[in-house]
Amino acid sequence: MTAATIHLDSGGDMVIPCLEINAGTRRLRATDLPRVLGDRLDRLPFILRLLAENHLRATGQSDALVAALDAWLEGRNDGFELTFMPNRILMHDTTCTPALADIAGLRDAVTEAGGDPGVLSPNLPVNVSVDHSLAVDRHATQAAFTANARKEIARNSERYGFMKWASQNMDGVTVHPPGTGIMHTINLEQLATVLEIGSDGRAHPDMLLGTDSHTPMINGIGVLGWGIGGLEAESVMFGQATTLSMPEVVGVRLTGQLPEGTMPTDLALEVTHRLRVLDVSSSFVEFCGPGLSTLSADARAVIANMAPEYGASTGFFPVDGETVAYLKRTARPCSLTGSIESVFRATGLWFDPDTTPRFDRAVEIDLTTITPTISGPRRPQDTCAPAQASARVETALDRPLSRAPRIEGMVPDGAVGIAAITSCTNTSDPYMMIAAGLLARKARALGLTTPFWVKTSMAPGSPSARDYLQRAGLIPDLSALGFDLVGHGCTTCIGNSGPLPEVIETALKDGKAISAVLSGNRNFPGRVHPKLDLGYLASPPLVVAYALKGDIFGDILNDPIGKGAEGQPIYLRDIWPDISEIKALLKAGYRQADVPAAFAAATHNPAWNRIKVHDSARFPWEATSRYLRRPKFTAEPQQSRLGDYTATPLMVLGDDMTTDHISPAGWVDPTSLAGKWLYARGGDPKDMNVYAAYRGNWEVMLRGLFTNRLAVNFLQEGLAPAETTLEDGRILPLPEAAQILADQGQPTIILAGDRYGMGSSRDWAAKGVALLSIRAVVAKSFERIHRTNLIGMGVVPVQIIDGFDPKTAGIRAGDRFVVNLPPETLVPGLETTLQWQRGTEVLGDIRCKAAVDTFQEVDLLRHGGVLSKILGFTLEGRE
Repeated sequence: MTAATIHLDSGGDMVIPCLEINAGTRRLRATDLPRVLGDRLDRLPFILRLLAENHLRATGQSDALVAALDAWLEGRNDGFELTFMPNRILMHDTTCTPALADIAGLRDAVTEAGGDPGVLSPNLPVNVSVDHSLAVDRHATQAAFTANARKEIARNSERYGFMKWASQNMDGVTVHPPGTGIMHTINLEQLATVLEIGSDGRAHPDMLLGTDSHTPMINGIGVLGWGIGGLEAESVMFGQATTLSMPEVVGVRLTGQLPEGTMPTDLALEVTHRLRVLDVSSSFVEFCGPGLSTLSADARAVIANMAPEYGASTGFFPVDGETVAYLKRTARPCSLTGSIESVFRATGLWFDPDTTPRFDRAVEIDLTTITPTISGPRRPQDTCAPAQASARVETALDRPLSRAPRIEGMVPDGAVGIAAITSCTNTSDPYMMIAAGLLARKARALGLTTPFWVKTSMAPGSPSARDYLQRAGLIPDLSALGFDLVGHGCTTCIGNSGPLPEVIETALKDGKAISAVLSGNRNFPGRVHPKLDLGYLASPPLVVAYALKGDIFGDILNDPIGKGAEGQPIYLRDIWPDISEIKALLKAGYRQADVPAAFAAATHNPAWNRIKVHDSARFPWEATSRYLRRPKFTAEPQQSRLGDYTATPLMVLGDDMTTDHISPAGWVDPTSLAGKWLYARGGDPKDMNVYAAYRGNWEVMLRGLFTNRLAVNFLQEGLAPAETTLEDGRILPLPEAAQILADQGQPTIILAGDRYGMGSSRDWAAKGVALLSIRAVVAKSFERIHRTNLIGMGVVPVQIIDGFDPKTAGIRAGDRFVVNLPPETLVPGLETTLQWQRGTEVLGDIRCKAAVDTFQEVDLLRHGGVLSKILGFTLEGRE
């Protein structure tokens, strides 16, 4: 190993020290972090080591970086902004559609200005999965997989054709067809390298950004990545490095080992609860300690996947031997797996369980204390023992559940309506999938069956799951209980749970409490299905157990879950598989070669290949299309929304206003504004499809804003969802009221409570607000991705810092708020005051700050957002 110097291509005399490393039969070069950082290196979290490495490669400058890290080690923040340039961008079909539509619209604008539309192609590789549009239309039948896949293509062929157009006419865009798996599983199994090795022998850690909040799942194998909005992704894919202020890094020290019978899901839910209590919103979380080494890479990925649920940007696990073992298990090339340890050890990036770096804050979790856990019924951080499930529901509904004996043919109060093995969160772990199949086998052998009212489904994140479950002989057992394979997509986890059984629909109309139980990551009201407000998150085998039980009463861990073939009570302990059984079947069923082979086979999707594609640099928008319209904000210049002005509130909202509440993803109600718009243009009222499918059509998305019945507008009592009131007393739909105020030249704002914008990364929650002509969102706190999405659309996030609560303040229509945010004086974190007026009376001054973290974000707000900046740079001939 010898020292050398790499001259950066972009930087004249900028240089970074480099190591030459013997890695197997290869000689590689990598950034010499030990030389740049010296004895600081071992005291830094791995996240900061990786960010430092990326910053050095992106800028070639080290002095200010080292000074900033010294300040951080001393507990200070000197205002330094890290530059971060990912290797690649990850997207899925419902986040790529609006982003690609924006690019297509910008190509039109460039052409109309006399430019070449072809110059607008991504500078970075963009991988797109098609996983967010598969619905569970058919279930509990071996024909479900084929039927659902056929229905998916029929519903979405126009939008899929647009995606294929983009992949064929935009350099660097690769679309992975339906059936190839969920994006985060594809990333884990197929795309992630951990170590990027160039043809010139230069090596550096694999790092990425993704337009889905669960992008941190890849942190489970030591790849640094986090979720961003589609707008930020558009900026990055055109060569603009992102910047971030020196982050708070929170350490989670793991000790001990998970006990027998406990699943990685249980640990992930406990981590989510503990870190929400600690409040790690927007922090970077890193795991350490001796307990880390006892967790498989698959288990780590489960925990990392839940990072947005605990509010963090990352849930990072450093690279170690288990990382390399995972890459070998998923058939990565020996030339890669044989190089990782040498490079990571030489650069100070290899995990040592005996050392603990400095963290801003830290928490310790003893793995031996983790027990089977569920979370709900309305938030993923609300963990509880299964014995508390019914009491939690009673508290949520503020009524007791009926405990009357079951009547044949009737759905009980407290029933489980949906039981779904779904989501990449847990189905990417073969250990837990095998455990679910084994539980099904034992239950079937004892004569247990699933009650008639439970809608069951299984949608693994990887197409290889079918192979190892089939080889282990577990497919028939799962099928016997209704857990037939329905497809490889997000399905129930994102609300694509399909129609409810008629008996459940009837039970809901009768006022009965119906819960979903799923192996996903979110259970917000209406998330799993628009008509279901209750849901519990659980491990895959526990999902099967709840399906067998059929209700949430009692203690599923200790009470009978049903009766056997001879009428005897069956307990969960009778059918719960032990570790040795799971490992034996995993060994019998899992084959390394299945992972690439199943993916390759799924890539050759005949139905996808038959979709027609336009071959042209500009996309041919069709006026009759219900799915694709040229984005309004690329057809009209976007001006900065900064300034001094007096605004009226369009909406006043409470706490926990998620992106699901702001911009829905689930089924379109044919009686809603969006449904009526679609019906007038030929939409089928019996099959309107989901909002997520219309993210390329601003007309639909605008009409869907705030339609969730829990998105209560406190501007006036009794307002229906998506309604507001004007000063003259008229109650109108939001789009109509917003247009009237815009025509009057009246600036508007939204006021909200804590954690505004939590949940999914969907940029339409910000785009829609921008289309309402909102100039600022004033909230008690923001979730990170949505905050950046607002800035990406030029909407100013303003954080209340004096305890003022909009929900309880008594704000009325016609009140005014004096805003002072001039572009020339805006800096990150600028403190300001909003004066609240009613007529000539001043009701108070509200202390606030601009929720703007970096000067790059300031620059975006001055330009009017990402799209305006991209267009301006393109027309100026700049990169």
